[in-house]
Amino acid sequence: MTTQIDQPGLAAASPAGPTPTPAGSAPGLTHRPGRWIDGWDPEDTAQWEHGGSAIAARNLRWSIGAEFLGFVVWQLWSIVVVSLPAAGFAFDTAQTFWLISIPSLVGATLRFPYTFMVPRFGGRNWTMISAGLLVIPTVGLALCVGNPHTPFGVMLLVAATAGLGGGNFASSMSNITFFYPQRQKGFALGLNAAGGNLGASVAQLVVPIVVSIGAGVTLQLPLAGWIWIPLILIAVVGAGLRMDNLSHAKADFAASIAAVKVPEMWLLAFLYIGTFGSFIGFSGVFPKLIADQFPAFSAFGVGTATLSLAFLGALVGSLARPIGGRLADRFGGTSVTIVSFVVMAAGAIAVITTLPTAGFGTFLGCFLVLFAAAGIGNGSTYRMIPTVFALRAGSEDAHRRAGDVGSQRRTAAALGLISAIGAYGGFVVPQVLSLSKTSFGGYATGLSWFVAAYVVMIAVTIVFAVRGRRAGVRI
Repeated sequence: MTTQIDQPGLAAASPAGPTPTPAGSAPGLTHRPGRWIDGWDPEDTAQWEHGGSAIAARNLRWSIGAEFLGFVVWQLWSIVVVSLPAAGFAFDTAQTFWLISIPSLVGATLRFPYTFMVPRFGGRNWTMISAGLLVIPTVGLALCVGNPHTPFGVMLLVAATAGLGGGNFASSMSNITFFYPQRQKGFALGLNAAGGNLGASVAQLVVPIVVSIGAGVTLQLPLAGWIWIPLILIAVVGAGLRMDNLSHAKADFAASIAAVKVPEMWLLAFLYIGTFGSFIGFSGVFPKLIADQFPAFSAFGVGTATLSLAFLGALVGSLARPIGGRLADRFGGTSVTIVSFVVMAAGAIAVITTLPTAGFGTFLGCFLVLFAAAGIGNGSTYRMIPTVFALRAGSEDAHRRAGDVGSQRRTAAALGLISAIGAYGGFVVPQVLSLSKTSFGGYATGLSWFVAAYVVMIAVTIVFAVRGRRAGVRI
């Protein structure tokens, strides 16, 4: 037995009247024009095992593809700025770090309204819209970097539009949480996020090669934007043909108000700044850090192309994220998150102590440890969110049961809001390191501030673990 929940404005969003249920579709589902599905309940074992899991997996695949491109666009400027001097641009350190950080500031802010787009337009419909919007920053970048006389103000404005790619994460994660049962949310959300996070790594790998291959002494920087246009169009068409809208996927304004009134949400957001904020922030500045500290290792010639090893940081962090979600599914998010912060602090301390004397290999190794721990922490911290909200709703097994529909909607709202707050770390990290560089002549002071923050975050996570243990729940 399934219950259909009316969605305001649904009739306007899709033509009225059900269509025949497709052969082989999961029991209890009604399919309507516009790829709307009624009666979705992933906690219904029969529905899940007889077609529901296949529908969820199909939507997850295309969600990952669209989010992947969002992260690509979000990180393009962090890659391009390293090559701007060679292309004839003359920006100082502060201006360079602003170009790196402004996409994160805008992207984090856009995640708040993006959280409400899935219930307003439908997951499939909004994926098409948000993916299509990525054309704006890619074309803008291609036009700006092709002219070394482009004013810094114009460059900064166009860099800000790259934040459209960062906003995609909130709507994508909010959408996918409705498709999966509570017991599998950690892995599903981790996989969705990891697929998106990989966009940062792939962009850092591909862009330096593409803009330098066969270019001789002149970089083809506009290609950093143009090469992604065909993939963006494929993502729009693919989402339209293969994704679905769920009528009960509703994280309305009332649910968001309820979520922000929960003190735990703010503590979880603080932790997410430490995990995801560190990942996206250090991913953005890693090419610049390598260029500043080890210029001889900033780029390697591969035939007629140039390869940068900066992509390894984002790659390691991205691949580690679903591992964190899977470990959190099994052992609880708090245990995994505590270990992650300990290792992140140790990695930062190792960079600080070895930077003056160590070589590039040690520098790279220490940072890769930090990236891996941040990636695992991303998955485990995000997995804590559904559990905490289910516990507050009185679920008997909050780690495996999502609670009632109201609890699920508050959880979806919290996922979007927390992802937005955490993304501000992508702005904070470059700005802190910029301040450290300009005020203290190096990055060690800024890194020491991050170590102190990680210690505080360990204490906050322990509080969650203790509370869960008292309630007999593995958070």
